[in-house]
Amino acid sequence: MSAGVTVRAMVSVLLVEDDPVVRSAVTRALTGLGHAVLPVGTALEALREIAGATAFDLVVLDLGLPDMDGADALRMMRGLCDVPVIVATARDDEAEIVRLLNSGADDYLVKPFSSEHLAARLSAVLRRARKDEAVEPLRIGQLTVDLDRREARLAGRELNLTRKEFDLLAYLAAREGKVVPRAELLANLWNLPGRHDDQTLDVHLSWLRRKLGERAAQPRYLHTVRGVGFKLTAVE
Repeated sequence: MSAGVTVRAMVSVLLVEDDPVVRSAVTRALTGLGHAVLPVGTALEALREIAGATAFDLVVLDLGLPDMDGADALRMMRGLCDVPVIVATARDDEAEIVRLLNSGADDYLVKPFSSEHLAARLSAVLRRARKDEAVEPLRIGQLTVDLDRREARLAGRELNLTRKEFDLLAYLAAREGKVVPRAELLANLWNLPGRHDDQTLDVHLSWLRRKLGERAAQPRYLHTVRGVGFKLTAVE
């Protein structure tokens, strides 16, 4: 899959797909668009994640799951939260699609689909979901991160960040106070799963720290938790 459509700045997507080849391809497409993706292979895993502490912006749900019919999983999801859901189905049947939409799906994709088609549907669903919802900027101490405008300010001064620097800051800011593993950042922001030795993350962290006016030895916002990962916290 090639990602040729640009959509809204980083969103958190729960991808529910049992086929490892399709799951990997869709994950690459979505991370290539700058989104954070959590891929799972069963309905039970998906329901556990939705019931947990992580808040997702959107779910892409395959209907042909090994442990539960996707339509039943959709109804159970709707009992837990109102996160937008795009169902992916091989059932190109109008009556079935109407039933799914009536059961709580926000949109659907008929397999096989391209990454461009997925990106367009994702963008449309998020626009509808957030049309009347003001997305408040994230505020951590004197640091403000506006996801809609893709702007970051420190004590009122705009930070001149590159796209990846902003994505890294936004990812950590959305998880304020939580230690984010190095592998999670590499997988979701650079699509480099398992590359613990990759220097890309260290370089971008160094640049970001410089623009925040701090050093690794004397952090104000970006803290390294040795052997685990990184966290962003307010100035004490």
